[in-house]
This record gives sequence, structure tokens and C-alpha cells, in this order.
Amino acid sequence: MEQGNLFVISAPSGAGKTTLCRRLLEQIFGISFSISYTTRNPREGEFNGIDYHFVTQERFKEMVSADSFLEWARVYDNFYGTSKPEVLSRLELGEDVLLDIDVQGARQVRRLFPGTILIFLLPPSWSVLEARLRGRGSEDSSRLKLRMANAKSELEAVHEYDFAVINDDLLRATEDLKSIVIAQRCRTPRTLARQGLWFPTQKVNQ
Repeated sequence: MEQGNLFVISAPSGAGKTTLCRRLLEQIFGISFSISYTTRNPREGEFNGIDYHFVTQERFKEMVSADSFLEWARVYDNFYGTSKPEVLSRLELGEDVLLDIDVQGARQVRRLFPGTILIFLLPPSWSVLEARLRGRGSEDSSRLKLRMANAKSELEAVHEYDFAVINDDLLRATEDLKSIVIAQRCRTPRTLARQGLWFPTQKVNQ
């Protein structure tokens, strides 16, 4: 069986990544989302096993020691990680998998799986991104300043990614993401392997 594709999407906070990932999963068949593990507390409206796997720092460190993560990182004061067994089992079944992780996590995954497709989601402009972050009103000025600094650092990594999608229009950005997934599935080696086709390398005598 042909192994599935591994897609990674990264973006600075406020770029609309969560919404676009959800729309992609709703509109493309055969791709699933890998739910990350985190040590942070659930926010209002979040549910364990749906938005994240919420675990204690002790449990998270046990998983790190057991090599249970495909990638993991400390972000601000919390830890985040992607389950290695979960992702590998889905890929082996031929299922495409989507990861929503930051730049440092994407680098870790690409080192392990050079064929990973990296997609970076860009805001329409820096001013729009700043306005979105300020509009949340959920953080004090010092934390907001830190998020803005991290966003600048992440934006500098866009050149490491295979594709970049600008989220200036939700419908268009969704179509762009869908096109990337479809194009990857239609690459010649994958199409031939999926259909089990064989073509002669030399012309047959007429």
C-alpha cells in the first residue's frame, strides 16, 4: 500500500490557521488532522481529544522520554507535541495527515521525513496581523509584545516552506490549500503506484 502524504501548515498567531485547517478537512476526503498534546489548560470552548490532548507536564515528559513524539517544543510556558505512533500508523494505512505546528516543529518533522509538504499561511499584511492579535483582547501588553516578536521571527522562515498561501480571502485561501493537497496526490509516481499501472519503457513495434 502506498504511504500517505504528510502535510504541515504553519503560521503566526492571528493568521487564521485554525479556521483554514478546519475548512480543508471538511472539504477534502482522505486527510485527517493529528491532534497535538499540550500541557496548557483548556480555553473556554475547548475539549480534550478534540482541540488538544491536555496532559500534565509530568505526563508530557514521560512521553518525551519514551520517544513518543514526532516533534515537540516549548512555546511560551507550555509544551506541545505530535504523537509519533498516531501519525505513522495513519501514513502506513495510506491516509494523508495534516499537522498544525509551528516553525521549529516543522523543521523537526522535515528532518525525519524529507518528503513532508510544508505550507506557510501568511496574513494579508503586518498591520492586519497586529490588528487581529490586539482584537482578541485576551492578553496583557507584555504577552502581546512577545507574540508580535515571535510572529516576525516565524515570518522570516517562510522561505523554508514549499508553498505559501495568503489568507486575505477565506474562500480563495481554502481553494489554494485544497489545490496543494490535490496536486501532491496527482504527482506521477503516486498516481501510478496508486493505480498499479505499468507502462513499457520502449515503443512497441507497429
